[in-house]
Amino acid sequence: MVDVLRPPVSLPTKRSCPFDPPDGYTPLRERERITRMSYPDGTPGWLITRHAEAKELLTHKSFSARQEGIISPVPTELAYEGPADPGAFAKTDDPVHSKYRKLVTGFFTVRRTRQLAPMIERIVHEQLDDLEKAGPGADLVEVFTESVPSRVMCEMIGVPESERKSLQRHVETLGRLSTTVPEALAAVSGMSGFLARFVPSRMNDPRDDILGDLIRGGQLTERELMGMTATLITGAFDTTGNMLAMGVYTLLEHPDQLAKLQEDPELMGAAVEELLRFLTISHLGASRWALEDVEFAGQTIKKGEVVTVALPAVNRDPERYENPDQLDIGRTDHGHLGLGHGVHQCLGQHLARTILRVGYEALFDRFPTLRLAVPADEVPMRDDCVHYGPTSLRVTWDD
Repeated sequence: MVDVLRPPVSLPTKRSCPFDPPDGYTPLRERERITRMSYPDGTPGWLITRHAEAKELLTHKSFSARQEGIISPVPTELAYEGPADPGAFAKTDDPVHSKYRKLVTGFFTVRRTRQLAPMIERIVHEQLDDLEKAGPGADLVEVFTESVPSRVMCEMIGVPESERKSLQRHVETLGRLSTTVPEALAAVSGMSGFLARFVPSRMNDPRDDILGDLIRGGQLTERELMGMTATLITGAFDTTGNMLAMGVYTLLEHPDQLAKLQEDPELMGAAVEELLRFLTISHLGASRWALEDVEFAGQTIKKGEVVTVALPAVNRDPERYENPDQLDIGRTDHGHLGLGHGVHQCLGQHLARTILRVGYEALFDRFPTLRLAVPADEVPMRDDCVHYGPTSLRVTWDD
Protein backbone atom coordinates (compact mmCIF):
# COMPACT_ATOMS: atom_id res chain seq x y z
CA MET A 1 0.00 0.00 0.00
CA VAL A 2 1.33 3.42 -0.96
CA ASP A 3 1.61 5.87 1.95
CA VAL A 4 -0.54 8.80 0.78
CA LEU A 5 1.23 11.10 3.25
CA ARG A 6 4.62 10.45 1.68
CA PRO A 7 5.48 12.98 -1.06
CA PRO A 8 5.81 11.65 -4.63
CA VAL A 9 9.32 10.88 -5.81
CA SER A 10 11.22 11.93 -8.91
CA LEU A 11 12.92 9.32 -11.06
CA PRO A 12 16.23 8.41 -9.38
CA THR A 13 19.19 9.22 -11.63
CA LYS A 14 22.27 9.55 -9.38
CA ARG A 15 24.64 6.56 -9.51
CA SER A 16 27.49 5.72 -7.17
CA CYS A 17 28.80 3.09 -9.62
CA PRO A 18 28.56 3.26 -13.43
CA PHE A 19 27.56 -0.42 -13.62
CA ASP A 20 24.73 -0.23 -11.10
CA PRO A 21 21.30 1.42 -11.26
CA PRO A 22 20.79 4.73 -9.45
CA ASP A 23 21.00 4.26 -5.69
CA GLY A 24 17.53 5.64 -5.04
CA TYR A 25 15.75 2.63 -6.51
CA THR A 26 16.60 0.17 -3.73
CA PRO A 27 14.63 1.79 -0.85
CA LEU A 28 11.66 2.35 -3.16
CA ARG A 29 11.61 -1.30 -4.23
CA GLU A 30 11.88 -2.47 -0.64
CA ARG A 31 9.10 -0.16 0.52
CA GLU A 32 6.25 -0.43 -1.98
CA ARG A 33 4.86 -2.46 -4.87
CA ILE A 34 4.25 0.78 -6.76
CA THR A 35 5.44 4.29 -5.88
CA ARG A 36 3.76 7.63 -6.33
CA MET A 37 5.88 9.69 -8.73
CA SER A 38 5.93 13.30 -9.90
CA TYR A 39 6.98 13.95 -13.50
CA PRO A 40 9.19 16.97 -14.29
CA ASP A 41 6.21 19.15 -15.25
CA GLY A 42 4.49 18.34 -11.96
CA THR A 43 2.08 15.79 -13.42
CA PRO A 44 1.38 12.95 -10.96
CA GLY A 45 2.09 9.38 -12.01
CA TRP A 46 3.58 6.12 -10.82
CA LEU A 47 6.89 4.22 -10.70
CA ILE A 48 7.39 0.44 -10.74
CA THR A 49 10.63 -1.04 -9.41
CA ARG A 50 9.67 -4.72 -8.99
CA HIS A 51 9.91 -7.47 -11.59
CA ALA A 52 6.47 -9.06 -11.12
CA GLU A 53 4.58 -5.78 -11.33
CA ALA A 54 6.66 -4.72 -14.34
CA LYS A 55 5.75 -7.85 -16.32
CA GLU A 56 2.10 -7.43 -15.39
CA LEU A 57 1.96 -3.81 -16.47
CA LEU A 58 3.77 -4.34 -19.77
CA THR A 59 1.15 -6.90 -20.83
CA HIS A 60 -1.89 -5.15 -19.32
CA LYS A 61 -4.56 -4.27 -21.90
CA SER A 62 -5.61 -1.13 -20.01
CA PHE A 63 -2.25 0.58 -20.49
CA SER A 64 -1.10 2.23 -23.72
CA ALA A 65 2.27 2.86 -25.34
CA ARG A 66 0.85 5.50 -27.68
CA GLN A 67 3.10 8.51 -27.98
CA GLU A 68 0.46 11.14 -27.25
CA GLY A 69 0.00 10.06 -23.62
CA ILE A 70 3.64 9.52 -22.61
CA ILE A 71 5.54 12.01 -20.44
CA SER A 72 9.32 11.99 -20.08
CA PRO A 73 10.30 10.92 -16.54
CA VAL A 74 13.30 13.29 -16.61
CA PRO A 75 13.63 16.93 -17.63
CA THR A 76 14.11 17.52 -21.36
CA GLU A 77 13.14 20.06 -23.98
CA LEU A 78 12.24 17.24 -26.35
CA ALA A 79 8.50 16.58 -26.32
CA TYR A 80 6.71 14.55 -28.98
CA GLU A 81 3.11 15.72 -28.94
CA GLY A 82 0.26 14.06 -30.76
CA PRO A 83 0.10 10.63 -32.38
CA ALA A 84 3.19 8.98 -33.82
CA ASP A 85 3.87 9.35 -37.53
CA PRO A 86 2.41 6.66 -39.81
CA GLY A 87 4.70 3.63 -39.76
CA ALA A 88 6.33 4.54 -36.43
CA PHE A 89 4.88 1.42 -34.86
CA ALA A 90 6.95 1.42 -31.64
CA LYS A 91 4.81 4.28 -30.31
CA THR A 92 1.41 2.82 -31.17
CA ASP A 93 -1.00 0.17 -29.86
CA ASP A 94 -2.73 -2.69 -31.60
CA PRO A 95 -4.18 -3.01 -34.15
CA VAL A 96 -1.93 -0.32 -35.67
CA HIS A 97 1.16 -1.69 -33.96
CA SER A 98 0.65 -5.27 -35.13
CA LYS A 99 -0.29 -4.13 -38.65
CA TYR A 100 3.11 -2.56 -39.17
CA ARG A 101 5.24 -4.85 -37.04
CA LYS A 102 4.13 -8.06 -38.74
CA LEU A 103 5.35 -6.68 -42.07
CA VAL A 104 8.96 -6.71 -40.86
CA THR A 105 8.95 -9.45 -38.21
CA GLY A 106 10.21 -12.01 -40.72
CA PHE A 107 13.47 -10.08 -41.09
CA PHE A 108 14.24 -10.43 -37.38
CA THR A 109 13.47 -14.05 -36.56
CA VAL A 110 16.07 -16.41 -35.08
CA ARG A 111 16.33 -18.19 -38.43
CA ARG A 112 16.81 -14.98 -40.43
CA THR A 113 19.33 -13.67 -37.94
CA ARG A 114 21.40 -16.85 -38.35
CA GLN A 115 21.42 -16.22 -42.09
CA LEU A 116 22.73 -12.71 -41.41
CA ALA A 117 25.62 -14.00 -39.27
CA PRO A 118 28.22 -13.99 -42.10
CA MET A 119 27.40 -10.35 -42.90
CA ILE A 120 27.60 -9.41 -39.22
CA GLU A 121 30.93 -11.23 -38.84
CA ARG A 122 32.33 -9.46 -41.90
CA ILE A 123 31.38 -6.03 -40.56
CA VAL A 124 32.73 -6.82 -37.09
CA HIS A 125 36.10 -7.93 -38.47
CA GLU A 126 36.33 -4.93 -40.81
CA GLN A 127 35.79 -2.60 -37.85
CA LEU A 128 38.36 -4.51 -35.82
CA ASP A 129 40.80 -4.01 -38.68
CA ASP A 130 40.15 -0.28 -38.31
CA LEU A 131 40.70 -0.53 -34.56
CA GLU A 132 44.04 -2.24 -35.11
CA LYS A 133 45.05 0.45 -37.61
CA ALA A 134 44.07 3.18 -35.13
CA GLY A 135 46.40 1.58 -32.61
CA PRO A 136 46.52 1.53 -28.80
CA GLY A 137 44.69 4.46 -27.25
CA ALA A 138 41.91 4.35 -29.85
CA ASP A 139 38.33 5.11 -28.89
CA LEU A 140 36.46 1.81 -29.08
CA VAL A 141 33.10 3.61 -29.30
CA GLU A 142 34.10 5.66 -32.32
CA VAL A 143 35.95 2.93 -34.19
CA PHE A 144 34.01 -0.19 -33.28
CA THR A 145 30.89 -0.28 -31.10
CA GLU A 146 29.10 2.64 -32.71
CA SER A 147 29.81 1.52 -36.26
CA VAL A 148 28.96 -2.19 -36.16
CA PRO A 149 25.19 -2.05 -35.51
CA SER A 150 24.64 1.00 -37.70
CA ARG A 151 26.43 -0.67 -40.61
CA VAL A 152 24.42 -3.87 -40.10
CA MET A 153 21.09 -2.05 -40.15
CA CYS A 154 22.08 0.13 -43.11
CA GLU A 155 22.90 -2.99 -45.13
CA MET A 156 19.62 -4.61 -44.09
CA ILE A 157 17.60 -1.58 -45.19
CA GLY A 158 19.76 -0.66 -48.17
CA VAL A 159 21.00 2.71 -46.87
CA PRO A 160 24.16 3.86 -48.71
CA GLU A 161 27.30 3.94 -46.59
CA SER A 162 27.74 7.60 -47.54
CA GLU A 163 24.61 8.47 -45.53
CA ARG A 164 25.36 6.42 -42.42
CA LYS A 165 27.45 8.81 -40.36
CA SER A 166 25.10 11.76 -40.81
CA LEU A 167 22.18 9.55 -39.79
CA GLN A 168 24.21 8.46 -36.77
CA ARG A 169 24.64 12.10 -35.72
CA HIS A 170 20.91 12.79 -36.10
CA VAL A 171 19.98 9.74 -34.00
CA GLU A 172 22.50 10.72 -31.32
CA THR A 173 21.13 14.27 -31.18
CA LEU A 174 17.55 13.07 -30.81
CA GLY A 175 18.58 10.60 -28.12
CA ARG A 176 20.29 13.20 -25.94
CA LEU A 177 18.08 14.68 -23.23
CA SER A 178 20.04 17.94 -23.16
CA THR A 179 19.37 18.58 -26.85
CA THR A 180 17.78 21.98 -27.38
CA VAL A 181 14.71 22.52 -29.52
CA PRO A 182 16.72 24.12 -32.37
CA GLU A 183 19.17 21.21 -32.32
CA ALA A 184 16.31 18.71 -32.36
CA LEU A 185 14.58 20.50 -35.22
CA ALA A 186 17.81 20.44 -37.22
CA ALA A 187 18.22 16.71 -36.58
CA VAL A 188 14.60 15.99 -37.51
CA SER A 189 15.03 18.07 -40.65
CA GLY A 190 18.19 16.16 -41.54
CA MET A 191 16.53 12.79 -41.00
CA SER A 192 13.39 13.83 -42.88
CA GLY A 193 15.45 15.16 -45.74
CA PHE A 194 17.25 11.84 -46.07
CA LEU A 195 14.00 9.86 -45.98
CA ALA A 196 12.39 12.18 -48.53
CA ARG A 197 15.27 11.44 -50.93
CA PHE A 198 15.88 7.80 -50.13
CA VAL A 199 12.41 6.21 -49.98
CA PRO A 200 10.97 7.68 -53.23
CA SER A 201 14.19 6.81 -55.08
CA ARG A 202 13.69 3.15 -54.16
CA MET A 203 9.97 2.93 -54.85
CA ASN A 204 10.60 2.55 -58.58
CA ASP A 205 13.72 0.46 -58.00
CA PRO A 206 13.17 -1.86 -55.01
CA ARG A 207 16.26 -3.78 -53.96
CA ASP A 208 16.72 -7.09 -52.16
CA ASP A 209 16.48 -5.63 -48.66
CA ILE A 210 13.87 -4.76 -46.03
CA LEU A 211 12.72 -1.59 -47.74
CA GLY A 212 12.52 -3.35 -51.10
CA ASP A 213 10.38 -6.08 -49.56
CA LEU A 214 8.02 -3.52 -48.02
CA ILE A 215 7.73 -1.70 -51.34
CA ARG A 216 6.98 -4.88 -53.28
CA GLY A 217 4.37 -5.79 -50.67
CA GLY A 218 2.34 -2.81 -51.83
CA GLN A 219 0.60 -2.32 -48.47
CA LEU A 220 2.27 0.93 -47.39
CA THR A 221 2.13 4.51 -48.60
CA GLU A 222 5.28 6.52 -49.17
CA ARG A 223 4.77 8.26 -45.83
CA GLU A 224 4.34 4.94 -44.02
CA LEU A 225 7.50 3.60 -45.66
CA MET A 226 9.37 6.64 -44.39
CA GLY A 227 8.03 6.13 -40.86
CA MET A 228 8.97 2.44 -40.89
CA THR A 229 12.46 3.18 -42.17
CA ALA A 230 13.00 5.86 -39.51
CA THR A 231 11.81 3.48 -36.79
CA LEU A 232 14.23 0.75 -37.85
CA ILE A 233 17.16 3.17 -38.06
CA THR A 234 16.57 4.85 -34.70
CA GLY A 235 15.83 1.52 -33.02
CA ALA A 236 19.08 -0.08 -34.17
CA PHE A 237 21.70 2.67 -34.19
CA ASP A 238 21.61 3.77 -30.56
CA THR A 239 20.71 0.70 -28.53
CA THR A 240 23.02 -2.13 -29.60
CA GLY A 241 26.04 0.14 -29.96
CA ASN A 242 25.70 1.37 -26.39
CA MET A 243 25.18 -2.16 -25.11
CA LEU A 244 28.24 -3.38 -27.01
CA ALA A 245 30.39 -0.62 -25.49
CA MET A 246 28.94 -0.93 -22.01
CA GLY A 247 29.46 -4.69 -22.05
CA VAL A 248 33.13 -4.31 -22.95
CA TYR A 249 33.64 -1.68 -20.25
CA THR A 250 31.95 -3.94 -17.69
CA LEU A 251 33.95 -7.05 -18.59
CA LEU A 252 37.22 -5.11 -18.48
CA GLU A 253 36.32 -3.95 -14.97
CA HIS A 254 35.25 -7.46 -13.91
CA PRO A 255 38.40 -9.37 -14.94
CA ASP A 256 37.34 -12.55 -13.15
CA GLN A 257 34.24 -12.76 -15.34
CA LEU A 258 36.20 -11.92 -18.49
CA ALA A 259 38.78 -14.61 -17.68
CA LYS A 260 35.99 -17.11 -17.12
CA LEU A 261 34.52 -16.22 -20.51
CA GLN A 262 37.87 -16.45 -22.29
CA GLU A 263 38.49 -19.86 -20.73
CA ASP A 264 35.06 -21.15 -21.77
CA PRO A 265 33.69 -19.47 -24.93
CA GLU A 266 30.56 -21.65 -24.64
CA LEU A 267 29.44 -19.26 -21.91
CA MET A 268 29.02 -16.42 -24.41
CA GLY A 269 25.27 -16.85 -24.87
CA ALA A 270 24.67 -16.77 -21.11
CA ALA A 271 27.12 -13.88 -20.76
CA VAL A 272 25.16 -11.76 -23.25
CA GLU A 273 21.93 -12.38 -21.33
CA GLU A 274 23.58 -11.58 -18.02
CA LEU A 275 25.07 -8.35 -19.36
CA LEU A 276 21.66 -7.33 -20.72
CA ARG A 277 20.15 -7.94 -17.28
CA PHE A 278 22.98 -6.49 -15.22
CA LEU A 279 23.40 -3.29 -17.24
CA THR A 280 19.93 -2.50 -18.66
CA ILE A 281 20.97 0.43 -20.83
CA SER A 282 17.35 1.61 -21.26
CA HIS A 283 17.94 3.41 -17.99
CA LEU A 284 14.86 5.65 -18.20
CA GLY A 285 12.64 2.60 -18.34
CA ALA A 286 9.47 1.99 -20.30
CA SER A 287 6.36 4.10 -19.81
CA ARG A 288 2.66 3.41 -20.33
CA TRP A 289 -0.49 5.44 -19.65
CA ALA A 290 -3.86 4.29 -18.37
CA LEU A 291 -6.70 4.13 -20.89
CA GLU A 292 -9.20 3.97 -18.03
CA ASP A 293 -9.25 3.88 -14.25
CA VAL A 294 -7.38 0.70 -13.31
CA GLU A 295 -6.92 -1.21 -10.05
CA PHE A 296 -3.26 -2.19 -10.12
CA ALA A 297 -0.81 -3.29 -7.41
CA GLY A 298 -3.34 -2.31 -4.75
CA GLN A 299 -3.84 1.20 -6.09
CA THR A 300 -6.26 3.00 -8.36
CA ILE A 301 -4.42 4.39 -11.34
CA LYS A 302 -6.59 7.05 -12.93
CA LYS A 303 -7.28 7.36 -16.63
CA GLY A 304 -4.46 9.25 -18.34
CA GLU A 305 -1.90 8.74 -15.56
CA VAL A 306 1.52 7.57 -16.69
CA VAL A 307 3.38 4.64 -15.14
CA THR A 308 7.13 4.31 -15.64
CA VAL A 309 8.71 0.88 -15.33
CA ALA A 310 12.22 1.33 -13.93
CA LEU A 311 13.86 -1.43 -15.97
CA PRO A 312 17.31 -1.17 -14.28
CA ALA A 313 15.68 -1.64 -10.87
CA VAL A 314 13.38 -4.39 -12.08
CA ASN A 315 16.32 -6.40 -13.41
CA ARG A 316 18.01 -6.19 -9.99
CA ASP A 317 14.94 -7.31 -8.01
CA PRO A 318 16.09 -9.75 -5.28
CA GLU A 319 12.65 -11.35 -5.28
CA ARG A 320 13.35 -12.45 -8.85
CA TYR A 321 17.12 -13.03 -8.91
CA GLU A 322 19.58 -14.54 -6.47
CA ASN A 323 22.42 -12.11 -5.76
CA PRO A 324 21.02 -9.65 -8.33
CA ASP A 325 23.81 -7.10 -7.87
CA GLN A 326 26.48 -9.65 -8.76
CA LEU A 327 27.62 -10.04 -12.36
CA ASP A 328 27.63 -13.77 -13.04
CA ILE A 329 28.13 -14.77 -16.67
CA GLY A 330 27.31 -18.34 -15.76
CA ARG A 331 23.83 -17.40 -14.52
CA THR A 332 21.18 -19.62 -16.07
CA ASP A 333 18.07 -17.94 -14.63
CA HIS A 334 17.47 -15.10 -17.05
CA GLY A 335 13.97 -13.81 -17.82
CA HIS A 336 15.22 -10.22 -17.70
CA LEU A 337 13.29 -7.29 -19.13
CA GLY A 338 16.32 -5.58 -20.64
CA LEU A 339 14.74 -5.93 -24.08
CA GLY A 340 11.23 -5.16 -22.90
CA HIS A 341 8.27 -7.48 -22.52
CA GLY A 342 4.93 -8.12 -24.16
CA VAL A 343 3.89 -7.04 -27.65
CA HIS A 344 6.41 -4.20 -27.59
CA GLN A 345 9.38 -6.41 -26.75
CA CYS A 346 12.33 -5.37 -28.90
CA LEU A 347 11.71 -6.36 -32.53
CA GLY A 348 15.44 -6.74 -33.15
CA GLN A 349 16.24 -8.73 -30.00
CA HIS A 350 17.68 -11.74 -31.87
CA LEU A 351 19.70 -9.48 -34.14
CA ALA A 352 21.02 -7.54 -31.12
CA ARG A 353 22.03 -10.75 -29.34
CA THR A 354 23.89 -11.94 -32.43
CA ILE A 355 25.75 -8.65 -32.86
CA LEU A 356 26.71 -8.67 -29.18
CA ARG A 357 27.85 -12.28 -29.24
CA VAL A 358 29.88 -11.91 -32.43
CA GLY A 359 31.25 -8.54 -31.35
CA TYR A 360 32.43 -9.63 -27.91
CA GLU A 361 33.89 -12.91 -29.21
CA ALA A 362 35.82 -11.31 -32.06
CA LEU A 363 37.07 -8.35 -30.01
CA PHE A 364 38.53 -10.38 -27.18
CA ASP A 365 39.86 -13.01 -29.56
CA ARG A 366 41.69 -10.40 -31.66
CA PHE A 367 42.85 -8.39 -28.64
CA PRO A 368 43.20 -10.82 -25.69
CA THR A 369 45.18 -8.25 -23.68
CA LEU A 370 42.61 -5.48 -24.22
CA ARG A 371 42.35 -3.04 -21.31
CA LEU A 372 41.32 0.51 -20.58
CA ALA A 373 43.77 3.22 -21.64
CA VAL A 374 42.38 5.63 -19.03
CA PRO A 375 41.46 5.19 -15.36
CA ALA A 376 38.06 3.55 -15.03
CA ASP A 377 36.60 6.51 -13.16
CA GLU A 378 37.53 8.82 -16.05
CA VAL A 379 35.38 7.01 -18.62
CA PRO A 380 32.70 9.56 -19.63
CA MET A 381 29.14 8.26 -19.47
CA ARG A 382 25.98 9.10 -21.40
CA ASP A 383 24.00 10.14 -18.34
CA ASP A 384 21.94 12.60 -20.35
CA CYS A 385 20.86 10.16 -23.07
CA VAL A 386 17.90 7.86 -23.53
CA HIS A 387 20.27 4.88 -23.62
CA TYR A 388 23.11 4.59 -21.14
CA GLY A 389 26.71 3.75 -22.01
CA PRO A 390 30.18 5.24 -22.42
CA THR A 391 30.52 8.39 -24.51
CA SER A 392 33.97 7.13 -25.39
CA LEU A 393 36.03 4.15 -24.30
CA ARG A 394 39.75 4.47 -24.92
CA VAL A 395 41.49 1.11 -24.90
CA THR A 396 44.96 -0.29 -25.34
CA TRP A 397 46.55 -3.70 -25.80
CA ASP A 398 49.88 -5.40 -26.19
CA ASP A 399 51.22 -5.52 -29.73
